[in-house]
Amino acid sequence: MDPEAVRRTLEPTASPADILGSTRYYAFVMSGVRLDSAEHGRVLCSFVVTPRHANSQGYLLSGVTATLADQLGAAVFYSSGIGSSGVSLEISVSFVDTATVGEEIEVEGKLLRAGKSIGIVSIDFRKKRTGKLMAQARHTTYLAVSSKL
Repeated sequence: MDPEAVRRTLEPTASPADILGSTRYYAFVMSGVRLDSAEHGRVLCSFVVTPRHANSQGYLLSGVTATLADQLGAAVFYSSGIGSSGVSLEISVSFVDTATVGEEIEVEGKLLRAGKSIGIVSIDFRKKRTGKLMAQARHTTYLAVSSKL
């Protein structure tokens, strides 16, 4: 496992100046996400819900959760020693609670399977203060090396 490769997958590729008002959605969402730990097949991150992550009522946007599931899924594959995060085949998210501006969310991604061509990661979103599950995602990825067509 290369901890720096994991960290690089989670760091925004844009500067804060580029993020504001830009269309770089991943950098916009990932800004403020902290990598708390990474080990083989497991990545733990946390972030505080900010107004940019929330709708007009102050609830965490579902699209932000889905984007984090996508990015964290890729980081889990890197933590497993797989040299590529592949191409997403499916991302599903089940929402069981809300999160509001100011709440700290802990996100844990775990490798469920990494075969020759398909990998599956489970991602849990929990409220850090209570440990209550907020959302659960599954990220399925095509991992095979691309052909030379």
